[in-house]
Amino acid sequence: MDIMGLIPQFGGLIWTLLAFVVALSVIVAIHEYGHYIVGRWCGIKADVFSLGFGPVLWSGMDRRGTKWQVAALPFGGYVKFAGDANAASGKDETAMAALADDPAALRHTMHGAPLWARTLTVAAGPAFNFAMSILIFFAVAYTTGVERTPLTVGELRPMPKAERGLEPGDEILGINGTALPQNDAAAYGAFFDNLPMVPELTYDVIRNGTEQSVEGPYILPPLVNQVLPQTAAYEAGLKAGDVITAIDAEPVFAFDQLKNAVEESDGAALALTVWRRGEMLDFTMTPKATDEPQPDGTFKRNLRIGIAGGMSFAPATETPGVGQALTAGVANTWRIITGSISGLKQMVIGNISTCNLSGPVGIAQASGAMASQGATSFIYFIAVLSTAVGLLNLFPIPALDGGHLTFYAYEAVTGKPPSDGALRILMTIGLALVLSLMVFALGNDLFCP
Repeated sequence: MDIMGLIPQFGGLIWTLLAFVVALSVIVAIHEYGHYIVGRWCGIKADVFSLGFGPVLWSGMDRRGTKWQVAALPFGGYVKFAGDANAASGKDETAMAALADDPAALRHTMHGAPLWARTLTVAAGPAFNFAMSILIFFAVAYTTGVERTPLTVGELRPMPKAERGLEPGDEILGINGTALPQNDAAAYGAFFDNLPMVPELTYDVIRNGTEQSVEGPYILPPLVNQVLPQTAAYEAGLKAGDVITAIDAEPVFAFDQLKNAVEESDGAALALTVWRRGEMLDFTMTPKATDEPQPDGTFKRNLRIGIAGGMSFAPATETPGVGQALTAGVANTWRIITGSISGLKQMVIGNISTCNLSGPVGIAQASGAMASQGATSFIYFIAVLSTAVGLLNLFPIPALDGGHLTFYAYEAVTGKPPSDGALRILMTIGLALVLSLMVFALGNDLFCP
């Protein structure tokens, strides 16, 4: 066995695990802090705030009597409130019985607090996850900026052919005699879809205050702007900044040529010639079937290699207003929520493969892949995962936050909570369902193509 050959793989595994633990720990800490702080505001005492499960590595007591701890297994966390028997917030019947004659002390327990206080405390976990996602998306939009209008050339990307007519600062008014639509997203997208498929285009620009026409390369080249995790491109080793110059020895100059070749491959392996910072490299990869969401909420299966493209230049950006950036943050979070619900629905009715459901291994691989592409990509991924965790916790399954909220809704309607016996049975069923889902998702990670 070549021990030295295993070192890069071992290093990649450590990096993947580290990225996964960091992402999960941040998300869990925010989720559980939501429960803790809102519970405290509502008068419910927290006995333990734990990041992780299992043997305790560190702990400390604060002045309010809450034990803060970090445990050895960093795959979750919990807040144990006064009156809880366990991390799943089951009732400690012995402790509650001992407080039956002390209404003031009973009020500070999770199970003796008013219904409104319990509801707000439980709902705060997912709410804090969504809030974190919104804030991250807001910060990304505000710091990276939004594309300037009219479309303006920012930084020219490194390309195989150095000669080009465009220059930084050029404001693009039109291409090949057709005006570029402004402030109309649908027309803007259609404009690029309808560009003539030729290696060079004529750009009408404003340069230094003067309108002129210049010749330049195709605006949407076969450029790798981002490599998506768990895809053929990621597994083959493509990197952001790569430019694909040929497919099966046939030269290409447009991203759509690459897209068409992949979709028409029928799943056969493709030989790609790639330019990387002056060096020509050869890659072979097999496209994978991918279920992609459509505007009407359905999904369409396409063959993909897993890259996102971009323009031959980086568009110049400008700082958005706070309201615009915040709106973008809310819209991104809502898009993930609605897309996830739609995807789950399509899986249940059998329209798309259940392999789209990733487990801990798949999430860990995605964490490592996004972390390797830079801090912004990794932080953005954390926001996406935080939204998913918040949504998952709202499912009406006993043992999850959504299950507790369902019990509270029952109590609000009937005037009394479910019996302790019924709660024990339902919590057991809920835990079994959660564990079954985890095992199923892990099976997807291990056995899905």
